Amino acid sequence: MAIVVLVVVLALLWLITGVRVVQQYERGVVFRLGRVREQVRQPGLTLLVPVVDRMRKVNVQVVTMPVPAQEGITKDNVSVSVDAVLYFRVVEPVKATVDVQNYSFAMLQVAQTSLRSIIGKSELDDLLSGRENLHQGLEVMLESPATGWGVHIDRVEIKDVSLPDSMKRSMARQAEADRERRARIITADGEFQAAAKLAEAAVTMSETPAAMQLRLLQTVVEVAAEKNSTLVLPFPVELLRFFEASAARAAEAGSGPAPAVPAQAPSDAG
Repeated sequence: MAIVVLVVVLALLWLITGVRVVQQYERGVVFRLGRVREQVRQPGLTLLVPVVDRMRKVNVQVVTMPVPAQEGITKDNVSVSVDAVLYFRVVEPVKATVDVQNYSFAMLQVAQTSLRSIIGKSELDDLLSGRENLHQGLEVMLESPATGWGVHIDRVEIKDVSLPDSMKRSMARQAEADRERRARIITADGEFQAAAKLAEAAVTMSETPAAMQLRLLQTVVEVAAEKNSTLVLPFPVELLRFFEASAARAAEAGSGPAPAVPAQAPSDAG
């Protein structure tokens, strides 16, 4: 009996050494005598054959990987430095373990080369404002090798674009000139509309002379509403023209031909 009990105890201890726990965010890839088992161990308690089986746990969470800044020259010959961020996760643990030595390092290298490639194919305006198309292009470039490694690309985004100081100053001057151009256009358009409205008002007032008098009275009311010591009286321009015409006629009448002076007879010498 003692021998049987000892054998049972040793068997239990041997089995206990093969018990493993797989976390919810992990999957277990089992190698039996060096050969991978197609069945992936799911989260929970799993039993391995001691000495024969080896298990590697693969994290299936979404990995956030920053891509270091890559320097390059854009399609319009501008030197820039661009960095990005990559989001991916393992969907096939067997491929991620067997087909590639280190899938994280491999994804980082592919992301760097793809980022440099996309810089050379894009213009500066696309890097600054049209990033959605660049994100899709980067995702397509990364999807091909990632699929063979059992990795799924969730998202890839460009974080920042660094420009030389000279280019920043040039862009600032360009933006300032563009704003000044728009301001001048808006001012000119406002003056054009104001002139058109004034022309319509002049036509209306010419058809109704009393409208001019009412407008003058309204101006007097607006000025008198302010608490000041200034009194404004409208003076018709036609009256000034009448005075000018009267003064011109008076000047013409006063500057007529001078009367003839009779010539004196020469006196005889005495």
